[in-house]
Amino acid sequence: MQPLAWLALGWRDMARAGSISFAHGLAITLVGAAIVAVAYNRFWLLAGALSGFLVVAPVLATSLYALSRALEQREPADTAVVLKTWLNWQHSHVHKWGNDYWCMVQFGALLALAATGWVVTSAALITLLAPVPIETPRDFLLHVVLADEGWLFELWLALGSLMAAPIFLSSVVAMPLLLDRRASLRQAILTSWLAVLANPLPMALWAALILGFTLLGLGSLLLGMIAVMPMLGHASWHAYRDLVDASSLPLRESVHATPTQGGRP
Repeated sequence: MQPLAWLALGWRDMARAGSISFAHGLAITLVGAAIVAVAYNRFWLLAGALSGFLVVAPVLATSLYALSRALEQREPADTAVVLKTWLNWQHSHVHKWGNDYWCMVQFGALLALAATGWVVTSAALITLLAPVPIETPRDFLLHVVLADEGWLFELWLALGSLMAAPIFLSSVVAMPLLLDRRASLRQAILTSWLAVLANPLPMALWAALILGFTLLGLGSLLLGMIAVMPMLGHASWHAYRDLVDASSLPLRESVHATPTQGGRP
């Protein structure tokens, strides 16, 4: 039941960080609303686009992990943390592509590629197999979810689950680890898989909680995402801290560390 403790700690961090944390949720909600506005009458695309957008959520939550780390280290969890995370993270290693912070960019690109693949697969599946053109959420509900004949919705869910499982296995602690320690992309993904395989029941509960809260946020006309996404992001940091002993890997520089000669903390 430890995932429930992660949620409680995530909620605490969200409250302590305050407006800067809720701003992340608001930004994600606005992006989701933009996706809905653009694809509302093309629901064959909207279903895949929204779920694909959530695939890259571990990357979007990177600065939430950084805020939780700052709170853990009794440092200010403020705008400087966010700016440092997104703007200055590679200032002393601009020529490296490999076993360093660029691996976060690589991982983000892999997740974006996976999300794009799911959007295309979802759109193709619904377009080819739906009995009528699916253009609105009502069409999707009537002719896919509640269809009397066929197994399109079940097939869509099964295919989505099949694609989501390895993404969850690969990303559940990978991004917090890459933020916290100087690990390679391969080390982070392998660590994530090992954490899930070593704790199958807690991680199954964690996956169910993530899915449940995400559906709650989506079902509230996206307004619930303002609180749901920051809470899950902060909680994911505590999941990483509980599941992974990364003490053998060197730390990345603290947000408020003072660089010494050569640009290293």
